[in-house]
Amino acid sequence: MTLPETAELSVRDNRILRYCRYGPPDGVPVVVHNGTPSSRWKWPRLVDAMDRSGLRLLVYDRPGYGGSSRQPGRTVADAAEDVRALADAQGWARFAVFGGSGGGPHALACAALLADRVTRCAVVSGIRPAEDPERARDEPALRSRLAEVAADILRAVDAGGPELPTEPGPPARTDPDAMARIRATFVDGMDGWADDSIALARPWGFAPDAVGVPVGIWRGTDDPHVSAEHADWLLAHVPTAEPHVYAGGHLPGPDVYDRIHAWLRAGT
Repeated sequence: MTLPETAELSVRDNRILRYCRYGPPDGVPVVVHNGTPSSRWKWPRLVDAMDRSGLRLLVYDRPGYGGSSRQPGRTVADAAEDVRALADAQGWARFAVFGGSGGGPHALACAALLADRVTRCAVVSGIRPAEDPERARDEPALRSRLAEVAADILRAVDAGGPELPTEPGPPARTDPDAMARIRATFVDGMDGWADDSIALARPWGFAPDAVGVPVGIWRGTDDPHVSAEHADWLLAHVPTAEPHVYAGGHLPGPDVYDRIHAWLRAGT
């Protein structure tokens, strides 16, 4: 297996956070907030983009994912204190944040609550606050739904499907790295996935209109998971947000990641 080295950090409440670092060691500091669900281990084409980015990207597992200790009842805003601790451990006084999909609100939380430290905030395929917070109250039903989704994904992998169901690729079952990423996300990450879903459905714990740092909102023209209405809401409620539209789906291609990385570098 060729997965990058994992580091650990002890944080408040006797928890452990696990993370990996990508890109050149002397690159511009960025903390990455994974999508929901996802893990610190990224697929090869994204790693290639990170390596040429000129950024030093710290990708951490939110509580409940990939061996990071669970934090029951966490809010989206709670991510800010974990990121403060991660940045302090690297010696980063200033850094950018980058969040994809369900990681978008967590990146915005850092932009709002760590305004003295965050330089820029990039959000890709990000989501708006839920219109019906009540749907997060039935955790057993939520976990049952997520388990069904995970089982469907694992069955497709067992049948010879690729690691990313929306993109062509070789059978994941023949690649130990791909299987480790899948297991970290859809098996070992079930607590994180459930807690993410609850936190995203409830009030986030910060005001998007309090964000004062530059924010870039990227969305794909053909995203099957997150409609354009989510980007429109973020652009209307985050006063410093600027729109970026790319041709494609939920996950950008390498050229789009290159543009996002360049935008983050421009904040230094």
